[in-house]
Amino acid sequence: MKFKPFIILFFAFAVFSCKNEHHNLIKIEGKQIPITDSLNSNTEVETYVKPFREHVESDLDNVLSYSIKTYSKRNGEFNTAIGNFMADAVYEEANPVFKNRTGKDIDMVILNYGGIRSIISKGDITSRTAYEIMPFENSIVVVALNGKIINALVDYLIRAKSAHPISKLKLTVDKDFNVVKALINDKEIDTTKTYYVATNDYLYSGGDNMTFFKPNDSLYDLNYKIRNALIDYFKKTDTIKPVIDDRFIQIK
Repeated sequence: MKFKPFIILFFAFAVFSCKNEHHNLIKIEGKQIPITDSLNSNTEVETYVKPFREHVESDLDNVLSYSIKTYSKRNGEFNTAIGNFMADAVYEEANPVFKNRTGKDIDMVILNYGGIRSIISKGDITSRTAYEIMPFENSIVVVALNGKIINALVDYLIRAKSAHPISKLKLTVDKDFNVVKALINDKEIDTTKTYYVATNDYLYSGGDNMTFFKPNDSLYDLNYKIRNALIDYFKKTDTIKPVIDDRFIQIK
């Protein structure tokens, strides 16, 4: 019996296709595909999104307050006007919330220099301003720390030699960065006392090497974003005019 040619070819294909073959990756190639305005938009999607976009833009551009100057975190050595503003605003807005829940007051605030992401320009202040300064979703937390840990916090600020925003803490160092004075609410730090320190969840988790928050006596999550605290502060403050002051200075 003779096999027809097409049957022979099929058999041969079946045999060879059943073999286990090992493939090795030799090279990966890619190319960049730029996203430009040359891409055609979807008219139906644009029509649907447009009213929502316009509503959001209107909210962001709603004037809340006024700034008498332009404030940048680069203006100042160990404390800046914009950093002082942020720390003070967090205190002003968060303390009533914390006191209502616990019956206690926040003793001090510490934020981070790198968290200030924009300037406050002279002129009208809008919600967009707050989003530009604080584009992150960081929330305010209050940490209960004993006085010994507060001293570690002070040591951190001295080593950092940076204008991390603080409020209710006053720190004076000499030319060699030895502590001359460290006060909370104008009183010397008591190592036997518990202090309630407001910060954000990123720093509490060790961001910017602020590892002194753990361990602690207790933690209170206010479920209140720093950005929202800034917006609330703007809403009730007609004109902002923060200054560089003596909350962290060096005597030379």
